[in-house]
Amino acid sequence: MQQFEFELNDEFVELNQLLKLIGLCDSGGAGKMLVASGKVKVDGKTELRKTCKIRAGQVVTLGDVRIKVHAAA
Repeated sequence: MQQFEFELNDEFVELNQLLKLIGLCDSGGAGKMLVASGKVKVDGKTELRKTCKIRAGQVVTLGDVRIKVHAAA
């Protein structure tokens, strides 16, 4: 499983933007399509809201990719 750590500089990041920022897709629009496909999970549950707010402490998974989101120090 490929693992990423994402440092959150704001209160939240939108799910489709997180996928773009990590490099799993080329654009926010492509991120929305990934979320709509039902392949993205947030904290173990399938997430279909494309602009779902991801906050520090949450874990996003897509296939064998795991993204742990944490607050900036």
